[in-house]
Parts: sequence; structure tokens; C-alpha cells
Amino acid sequence: MGDRKHFTLIRSFHLADLFTLANAFCGMGAIFSAMAYLENRHASLLLLAAAFVPLSFLFDVLDGRIARWRHKQSLMGQELDSLADVISFGVAPACLAYAAGMQGGWDSVVLLYFVGCGVSRLARYNVTADDLTGEDGKVTHFEGTPIPTSTVLVGLVAVCAYMDRLDAALPFGSFTVGPWRLHPLVLPWALSGTLMVSKTLRIPKL
Repeated sequence: MGDRKHFTLIRSFHLADLFTLANAFCGMGAIFSAMAYLENRHASLLLLAAAFVPLSFLFDVLDGRIARWRHKQSLMGQELDSLADVISFGVAPACLAYAAGMQGGWDSVVLLYFVGCGVSRLARYNVTADDLTGEDGKVTHFEGTPIPTSTVLVGLVAVCAYMDRLDAALPFGSFTVGPWRLHPLVLPWALSGTLMVSKTLRIPKL
């Protein structure tokens, strides 16, 4: 019975879902590469980690287009897409920031806030998608910035890695606020998280 259910699950996957899984795999590749950098301190590993995230974005775009092309959109595909996006555009950018040297106490608070905002953004989208859908059956706009915009943050890490400005050499340095350190470079993660959960910011869906 268990094997039969297992094969039923496999058969329920569509082509678009495989691209969604590729998105998640690339996100995990970014996280693994960031962890490898922490162990070996080779900047090339952080550059590799950063490269995985735009690749995730490519798969994220393709899965939606393939689903619409094949008319195979499903609730499972929507949930799968959100889970993959949490990994690739929420957890991975936070891990890259931490690996790059944003490891102060306040940095951790900001990165946790960023991930929390990303998760909340995706959950809100899933429950309000019907309200944002036009007469043609397509979502007309986003409330708040879409979570894949965090790819820009990964670009900041990539620039730092390329310029060998990591760890203690991070741009803008760090300073102590109360009991913990703060790297000003982490503030774009706070801004990104805030924009994602904004209800007043409306962005047309292309």
C-alpha cells in the first residue's frame, strides 16, 4: 500500500513541478556552498553560492510559464512553488549574508526578520491570489515586492566576494549597539523584508 501511494505521488507531478523542484535544489545548492565557504574560506565558494540564486530565479520563471502553456496549474504546484521560493529567495540570501560576515547579534535579528517577512509574504499571496486575479484569470498585481527580488541582495554578496571584501573587510564596517554588533550592510535585508510585507505597495505583474 505504501509503495502504491509513493508511485501515485510521483505520477501527480507535472513538468512544471520538476522545474519548481529544480528551483529548490538550486536554493539548497546556494546554502551548501555558503556552508562550504565557512569551512574553507575560499571566496569562489561564495561566488558559486550566489550564482545558484539567479539560476533558481530562472527555474521559478520557467515553471510558471510551462504550467500556463500546458494548462497544468494546480493547488499542489502553487504550494510547491511557495516552499521552493522560501528556500531559494528567503533562507538562501540570509545564509549568504551570514556566511559573508554579517554575524553580529543585530545582524541575526535582521536576517531572521527578513526570512519571516518572506514566509509571511508567500503565505499572504497564497490566500489572497483569488482577490488579485483579473477577469482573464491571471493575477494582475502583487501586494508588496515579490520574494525573488531578494536576488538583488545576493548580488551584493557576490560583489563583496569578488572584491575580497568579506568578514572583517565588509563595506561600511560594523559597530556595537547595546550588547551586539551591527553591520550596516545588512540593512538592505531589513528593507527588502519590509517591502515584501507592505500592503500599500502594489506592483503590476508582468
